[in-house]
Amino acid sequence: MTEPKTRRDFLVQTGLASAALANLPSRVLGAPTPIASGQPVLAQGIQIGDPAGDRAIVWSRADRAARLFVEWDTSPRFGNPRRVRGPYALESSDFTARVDLADLPRDREIFVRASFEALDGSGAQSEYSHGRFQSTPLFRRGVRFVWSGDTAGQGYGINLEFGGMKIYEAMRQRRPDFFLHSGDTIYADGVIPAQLTVEEGKIWNNVTTPEKSKVAETLDEFRGAYRYNLLDENVRRFNAEVAQIWQWDDHEVTNNWSASKSLSANASYTEKSVALLAARGTRAFLDYAPLRPFDAEESERVYRHIPYGCMLDVFVLDMRSYRNPNGENLEPAGAPFLGAKQLAWLKHKLRESRAVWKVIAADMPIGLQVPDGTNAAGKPIWEAIANGEGGAAVGRELEIAELLRFIKRQRIANTVWLTADVHYCAAHHYSPERAAFTDFEPFWEFVGGPLNAGSFGPNKLDATFGPEVVFQKVPPAANASPYAGFQFFGQVDIDERSAVMTVQLVDLNGTTVFTQELEPRR
Repeated sequence: MTEPKTRRDFLVQTGLASAALANLPSRVLGAPTPIASGQPVLAQGIQIGDPAGDRAIVWSRADRAARLFVEWDTSPRFGNPRRVRGPYALESSDFTARVDLADLPRDREIFVRASFEALDGSGAQSEYSHGRFQSTPLFRRGVRFVWSGDTAGQGYGINLEFGGMKIYEAMRQRRPDFFLHSGDTIYADGVIPAQLTVEEGKIWNNVTTPEKSKVAETLDEFRGAYRYNLLDENVRRFNAEVAQIWQWDDHEVTNNWSASKSLSANASYTEKSVALLAARGTRAFLDYAPLRPFDAEESERVYRHIPYGCMLDVFVLDMRSYRNPNGENLEPAGAPFLGAKQLAWLKHKLRESRAVWKVIAADMPIGLQVPDGTNAAGKPIWEAIANGEGGAAVGRELEIAELLRFIKRQRIANTVWLTADVHYCAAHHYSPERAAFTDFEPFWEFVGGPLNAGSFGPNKLDATFGPEVVFQKVPPAANASPYAGFQFFGQVDIDERSAVMTVQLVDLNGTTVFTQELEPRR
């Protein structure tokens, strides 16, 4: 994201069970109350992630060395809990730990509680931190999920007078099956000051921490950015009730980073090695994301497939780890953005999918121009896929052209792209009738965000793949604060009977600003 001018029913509630949990004291959802010294404390609550098949991740963090235990049941009263012994939480992971719950019943509301056992020989056990989530469908049913990106950017952190990061509460009230975080889960390069003066002379007051008083350079500072977000009550309650699927983008490390990024002239950084910052940022992300680890073959892999019943497959992309250096993006033979291995994986998984809808979760948009300054010759450098030329596909565009051609020739129906990054909401329709590259079927891309960050936009379109702006909502001036109201998430509903997908763009007050219905192609 370049900052100077533009920035990038089911829960047909299970009724009685939901009502029973709602009647429990509010403190049981998210972080527990502090307890006697000597016992571990779960100050950051729990997160639930990567629901797929009969599995789901439960993540938590202790305040000291301890072992994680997770219990789950289909009743909030825990009359017949299954107890799973998790791993140790040690200094090496910042005392975070996760359990991959298995053999879960499908299509049920699952209630979980996590605790830590001290390792000092006392056997002291923490209080429970409670949560719940919807397990994945086994048979055909409606699905609802939300997506967005960009948390705590441009210095807009937790403002208690504003209600904190209250867009998370607006999303929770929609009762989604899961949440897709489209990247920029933190702003490692973004300082959170105590106070900002914003539009109309208003004052934005932030909760502050030492780790967020400067850009993240040490591993603890990167981890501190995640701990900062978890100070917000809206975020913790949301985490305890909505399963999440995370991906990442640039701000988990530093703005617009790639192999060409130089911090030599950036006085904010004493550590000038972008590769070392990326290593630390990656480690912190993997410590704090409720993400299912891939395997020993590529332990840091983020791209993955989340099957969600017969109605939906989610393909989570990583547009950051395998790209070539940011540049003019005009290589006639093409340049990696997804990379050959990830692109081959995506094509294989799309061809294999039998779900009605195939959602491609992209951390960056396809046809929006996202600049990254200029080079020594004064030529524009590009951060995303588009290069501003609008002609035949070249550079990074060739990977997208190959993918779109493959989708058409394999007759893969009902692909929809969801993204964030540019800090405004939009609906784009791509069609070969308007495009320079024409060997593809029309498709939609929907843009959400930001969640709690400065608002920007709009970005210019690149005509290579024929995008058209069907809708967009942008602030009147760049870097509008959350006070201005230009914070957005998207909601997707797939109807159980017709399989029609309804996409809404929603603001932080829960008001729908745009709706688009998509008929499935048989």
